[in-house]
Parts: sequence; structure tokens; C-alpha cells
Amino acid sequence: MSEPVPPPCFQNCVPPGDERERLVCGDCGWIHYVNPKVIVGAVVTSGGKFLLCRRAIEPRAGFWTMPAGFMEEGESAEHGAAREVWEEATARVRLDALLAVYSIPVISQVQLIYRGELTLPGFAPGLESLETRLFGWDEIPWNELAFPSVTWALQHFHAVRDQTAFAPFTAPVLFESRPGR
Repeated sequence: MSEPVPPPCFQNCVPPGDERERLVCGDCGWIHYVNPKVIVGAVVTSGGKFLLCRRAIEPRAGFWTMPAGFMEEGESAEHGAAREVWEEATARVRLDALLAVYSIPVISQVQLIYRGELTLPGFAPGLESLETRLFGWDEIPWNELAFPSVTWALQHFHAVRDQTAFAPFTAPVLFESRPGR
């Protein structure tokens, strides 16, 4: 996907009081800031099994993921994570803790992943999922997970599965900085 072409009145320059080049309107001085996207999601369990969704959409269609997606304007991170569980797995969830904050500069994302438990037994694929399923730890299709952060979140959940208090995890060191930044 290519970047949209800015209107002709915009130019790349360093605005006053800033240190980075930005798109600035030459007519009115409005600055177009490009910021990271916030992803919200949850590692959801029921009876000791993990709810995963097989993606129906790109990127990584056909691969398994935890329910997660872009946070919407005007919602809290917790509400967004619960909404994503509903949208992708038509399931209701109770979130109990922030499991991880993954800062991934190479794709300009900050991911907030919660730990959650199904509140009702039913679930089914939502519009963005081909299939939803509960997996035991030894049944998780590790080689078919859509993104590294799904693997991290499942492993981090497993590390604190019996704990009620813990510090949120972060991404592995190899994802902490973007070359040239």
C-alpha cells in the first residue's frame, strides 16, 4: 500500500519548535503529524484453553491470532480490547490485567495486550475470522501464528498464568529500536 500524496500546498520541512521534518501546509501552517498506531487485544482463556482466531483478512490471512486490532478514537484501551474480542470471535470477555506493552518501531505500532477470560461459553468467527477455536497449551499451532507478538503474548501469559500481580511484559530487544532513529 502506498502513502497518500499530500495536497500541493503541503511541503516537508522542520516546523518551528520541532526537530523532525513534517508535512506542513504552506498556506495555513497546519502540521500533519504521523504517529504510531495503537493496537489493543487480549489473550483470552476458558477452562485453561486459549481462544485463537484464524484470520480472514490480510495481512496473514489464514494464520492464527489472538483477538486484536486497531484502537478506535474515543474508546479506552480496555474497551477496545474487549471490542476486538467481540468483533473477531463474537465472544464476551472479562479483562483482568494488562499483560504486555509491545513497542514495535519497525512497523510503527504500540500494542496493549490484556489477559482475559470468557464470560460466556459461546464464541464463533466474526467478520475478520475464518475460524475460532480453543487450544490447549500443547495444541497451539505455533508455526501457524500470524505475528511474532501473538507468540510473545501467549508465552508471556503462560509465564504468569497463576499470578495475580505482575509487571507488564515488553517486546524482545531486537524490536526495540528502528535503524536510523
